[in-house]
Amino acid sequence: MTRASHTHDVQHEAHHDAQDGPHGTRYGAPAVTTAGLPGWLDPVVRAVETVQPRQLSRFLPPEDGAGRQSAVLILFGEGERGPELLLMERATSLRSHAGQPSFPGGALDPEDGDPQADGPLRAALREAEEETGLDPRGVQLFGVLPKLYIPVSGFVVTPVLGWWREPTPVDAVDPNETARVFTVPVADLTDPANRATAIHPSGHRGPAFLVESALVWGFTAGIIDRLLHYADWERPWDQEKQVPLDWRA
Repeated sequence: MTRASHTHDVQHEAHHDAQDGPHGTRYGAPAVTTAGLPGWLDPVVRAVETVQPRQLSRFLPPEDGAGRQSAVLILFGEGERGPELLLMERATSLRSHAGQPSFPGGALDPEDGDPQADGPLRAALREAEEETGLDPRGVQLFGVLPKLYIPVSGFVVTPVLGWWREPTPVDAVDPNETARVFTVPVADLTDPANRATAIHPSGHRGPAFLVESALVWGFTAGIIDRLLHYADWERPWDQEKQVPLDWRA
């Protein structure tokens, strides 16, 4: 099957070197392109192109424009066990989502640019570099999901998808923010034995993954769950298997 060549609204013709320019423009105008991706990412590309906001989450950005604009990088690589995702574990000292595994990401800075254009692309790459030491020059952005909302923190999140074309070493840059950085094989995420439903004392229920000595739940698990589903990678799993959370979660 030939992958369709298409242009996103956020795509620019030129892809500047990640180190060009002073801070604030060091990520240039990030391109979003599917050219040259490995074939196993085809289902993810199709899912990104067709998925609707409410198919991802019931929490969508407030219509009045409230919320802090942010972005996360959903980075697919290829390791010894095949396709994998890059995750990090937030430091337990943080005010928001302490100790929780997540995608690299955070709030947009003014120098990232327009939140409605390519600002989220720059923010996703910048935050990933600041948190994990990722070299953005080795990342090919290939898709952007609809903006979603995290009510507990008030973040409006743009999920940006990338292919780790040229992997480089990553690790926690600031232990005050990041406890560890790790990759998770997609095979482990799709393994029914590693899946469960997280139950919060508030009554909220959501997908969870028990991988790499971590419990991935909340926003991150929700995005992974929907990507696996719409990429047709999901395997039947016991949704009655529960993992209780406590009020600190």
